[in-house]
Amino acid sequence: TAPLDRGFVLPGAKLAVLAEHDVTGRRRAHRPARPRRRDTAGFFDDLKPGDHVVHVQHGVGRYSGMVRRAIGGTERDYLLLEYRGGDKLYVPTDQIDAVRHYTGGETPTLHRLGGAEWSKARSRARAATREIAKELVALYQQRARTPGHAYPPDTPWQRELEEAFPYKETPDQARAIDEVKADMEAPRPMDRLVCGDVGFGKTEVAIRAAFKAVQDGRQVAVLVPTTLLAQQHAATFGERFAPYPVRVEVLSRFLTPAQAKGVVTGLADGEVDVVIGTHRLLSNDVSFKRLGLLVVDEEQRFGVTAKEAIKRLKAEVDVLTLSATPIPRTLEMSLTGIRDLTLLHTPPAERQPILTYVGEEDERAVAEALRRELLREGQVFFVHNRVADIDKVAAGLRELVPEARIAVAHGQMDEGSLEKVVLDFWEGRYDVLVCTTIIESGIDMPTVNTLVVDGAHRLGLGQLHQLRGRVGRAGSRAYAYLFHPRDHALSEDAYERLKTIGEATELGSGFKIAMRDLEIRGAGHLLGESQSGHIAAVGYDLYVQMVSEAVAELKGEQPSAPAEINLDLPVEAHLPGDYVAKEEQRLEAYRRLAAVTDERQVEDLRREWEDRYGPVPPAAEALLAVARLRAECHRTGVRQVTVTVNRGRPGTVARLSPVRLRVSAGVRLRRLYRDAAYSEEQGWLTIPLPRGAD
Repeated sequence: TAPLDRGFVLPGAKLAVLAEHDVTGRRRAHRPARPRRRDTAGFFDDLKPGDHVVHVQHGVGRYSGMVRRAIGGTERDYLLLEYRGGDKLYVPTDQIDAVRHYTGGETPTLHRLGGAEWSKARSRARAATREIAKELVALYQQRARTPGHAYPPDTPWQRELEEAFPYKETPDQARAIDEVKADMEAPRPMDRLVCGDVGFGKTEVAIRAAFKAVQDGRQVAVLVPTTLLAQQHAATFGERFAPYPVRVEVLSRFLTPAQAKGVVTGLADGEVDVVIGTHRLLSNDVSFKRLGLLVVDEEQRFGVTAKEAIKRLKAEVDVLTLSATPIPRTLEMSLTGIRDLTLLHTPPAERQPILTYVGEEDERAVAEALRRELLREGQVFFVHNRVADIDKVAAGLRELVPEARIAVAHGQMDEGSLEKVVLDFWEGRYDVLVCTTIIESGIDMPTVNTLVVDGAHRLGLGQLHQLRGRVGRAGSRAYAYLFHPRDHALSEDAYERLKTIGEATELGSGFKIAMRDLEIRGAGHLLGESQSGHIAAVGYDLYVQMVSEAVAELKGEQPSAPAEINLDLPVEAHLPGDYVAKEEQRLEAYRRLAAVTDERQVEDLRREWEDRYGPVPPAAEALLAVARLRAECHRTGVRQVTVTVNRGRPGTVARLSPVRLRVSAGVRLRRLYRDAAYSEEQGWLTIPLPRGAD
């Protein structure tokens, strides 16, 4: 089946078919977006030889690649980790879950295999995470005890508003909307973080949540970091809510005192349903008659004072936080189940990755970039983040490309001038906007498809990522040029930042960039000095897992970590290099095999391999058989299986533990297998294998 753009008539068959566009006049984008494969917990798709890793038992080492070794006559793949003093650890691929990518601070010191340093560091970190867990759980319990407003199910108007959305929701976006609505319909206050790259549809999630709140007579406050973003959100919300009796207002420094007073009065008496504003919303003179939902966009861009005011406002209302690069403390809370998290991984169907160039300043490249954009009737953001000489830079561009209409915008301009310039640019009166990073937060201009950043080495990774997200939002191919001075030696940090942003061109890489930012800038700056030492010692990944386990323990829950299963089998089981050529794909396949808990997952993997790589060869077939055995161990509670090949009697023997048999089962076992042995006291069982079964 395929969607129809327009209807048709078949007179012979006396058949007329109408498409949605013929009836409504709207054309929906029907191309379904494929869900992006989830990033693995250990970032194995990103692991390269030379990267630092953490082994749960042995500590921080250096990954040296995947090697194949023959032991006892059988070949297997191993991850080779190097430790201090040249020690080497070969990790079997079925124990790959014990290895994590190291993130968290400066280049770490390698541990020594068998030394006491790692166990001490792990113990100290575990004690620290227990303290944090106590604080987190206290917050969680306080929120769980707070009675919230349970919203009723969707109204017909809600469904009508959602059907009017002109695009096809991505699978992640649809899930986020469902989760937010479920939270709002629950009798406790919502506190959900929706994290997704710029332009992945977070605003639409907020629009639907806001409309649901207004339908039930509640007010909505949308808090944004910049005045320009407030104006844009107001236009978007206003357009979507236009057919309904919903009053949307803006509260920002662009308003006259009389206008601002009118909005504040409307909020206090309940006349204003939705208000979109900057930190002006947090002022003491602003009060709400029936505030039901607070939407916070890009929380990390607010200062400490504003964050404290947000915390007070959050107390008893539903809270929806939107972020493209979450601050790690938010991430930490989210990942441990204290704050609900929804990730938007899937780009809208029409978005393409942004082609990114990182290099030395080059006037000719700038002129070419500007002219190419003008030829396709698009617009350009030229970012120069120093107000002192921004006019001089704009004058230089006018000489370089005389045919371009160029305007200047920065935060030190008076409000009226800034608003006029940005609105004129938005309406197409200028081709190039020379500006500071004022455009970084959420400004939506679909016709801007080229970004040039002058002095990119002075900007943070999060800033560069956000700036790049400003272009390529209308389905056109977008370009980003990040320049650094020719005669300027880059610091190691600046080099790392530019290298990272140049590599992470894939849509949806913001979440990874936030993690890499943590590594480059040091965990202390972002996570609080008291915890940075522990994170640097054990790595961010393991640290978050420890917090998660400590929280589960305090809440009286069983830790969700799957039981470790050791299988020592004399079988040639591996993925041949001529079957799966790329090492990162083999790593990913081994990780998924090590994580299987039932036979259905094994069959899913087999089908996927056949589809991607062709018929499964014998060595890979043996891997799947081992995975089935692992799934059976999960089902029966067996944690260790060792198969030993003996030449004499009783031949090849399998030893299983722990095993608990009833007396009747023990009698049946001895009747079937004369040479079987069972120790009830020690909980093991040995059983001879039929010839050929090994």
